[in-house]
Amino acid sequence: MDQARPTQVRPAGADPAEARPTAEFRALYGREPEGVWAAPGRVNLIGEYTDFNDGFVMPLALPHTARFAVARRTDGVLRLHSGDSAAGTDGGRGGVVELRVDELKPLDASGGWWRYPAGVVWALGRRGYAAEVAGGADVHLRSTVPTGAGLSSSAALEVGLALALRDLYELPLGRPELAQLCQYAENAFVGVPCGIMDQTASACCEEGHALHLDTRDLSRRQIPFDLPAHGLALLVVDTRVTHALGDGAYAERRAGCEEGARQLGVSHLRDVPHEELDAALGKLTGESVRRYVRHVVTDNHRVGLVTGHLDAGDVRAIGPVLLEGHASLRDDLRISCPELDLVVETAARTPGVHGARMTGGGFGGSAIVLVEESAVADVSHRVASAFEAAGHRAPRVFPATPSAGARQLA
Repeated sequence: MDQARPTQVRPAGADPAEARPTAEFRALYGREPEGVWAAPGRVNLIGEYTDFNDGFVMPLALPHTARFAVARRTDGVLRLHSGDSAAGTDGGRGGVVELRVDELKPLDASGGWWRYPAGVVWALGRRGYAAEVAGGADVHLRSTVPTGAGLSSSAALEVGLALALRDLYELPLGRPELAQLCQYAENAFVGVPCGIMDQTASACCEEGHALHLDTRDLSRRQIPFDLPAHGLALLVVDTRVTHALGDGAYAERRAGCEEGARQLGVSHLRDVPHEELDAALGKLTGESVRRYVRHVVTDNHRVGLVTGHLDAGDVRAIGPVLLEGHASLRDDLRISCPELDLVVETAARTPGVHGARMTGGGFGGSAIVLVEESAVADVSHRVASAFEAAGHRAPRVFPATPSAGARQLA
């Protein structure tokens, strides 16, 4: 086998979207599910670490989804099962996690994928729907969202089950409210201090669009992002370096941003104008705080630049903005890694590539590459060859096709 060949990731539509979870649910629990729901992972085009600073982001949903077959129970038991080895099970009956709804405890040190959907049930109870979810549920998960790749596999787990329970219990929750509930579950139950972007992207994105989200007032704008119409593609390159936000590095940067806002006398770094950045930096103490503030203020500005280019129909012009964004993530926020830098550096030297940057929380995960359709095979091969020469595992490469947000499949 050619080791320089990138691994391909199959999207959710590669098999019947609802048939497989339904059949597996039936075999596992001995009854029919009441429906099948799907929620996508996301890739972020621009605007990183800006969401918890009340700033701007621009994600798009992936075709890869977490799909849930669900049926309600009446005995207070929550049974959760994943048919995916990546989630830590073998797909067999022995992988069922059985919990009692009235005994769910935040910040369970035992860890595991199940904390994300269990946190949704807990959060619904805390937000006024305890009576509705008290009976429990049988849940079977089948996901095609790559885990540990910075593509919001955790948000897909949360939003998919939240939508299912909303529909089954006819809860008066719109999609933005579902996203907020899922963020609360991840913050308070799982213990990851994430912002609102991932859950909103999974819940609210539309096919063929990127989502401009103002994380202060949660106003949303769907921006057309039809790359084939421009002869372009957006590639995701998963470095296969494990992406994890629970090790304190994410929290440290969030705390540094909050310290920067405190020193500048603003509620959030969103309130620091780009044109006043130099003056603001001069008021700060602490080298890392200064770097974090510079990244957040300039990345908010970059979201505005990308929005302007897309509104003008000049998609190729966003390429240099992506490269600038990567440099800021690498040098100011310092959340890149050698594998991510190698993707961006290799892509930037390849004819037909307009820009590239790491995406997501960093410390591994994925990068995106904006490239002419005619150069997709070449850049994929060059990146894979560079990884092989450096002694890294072969990356996984696939197109980021702007897809629909969470929905019911059956």
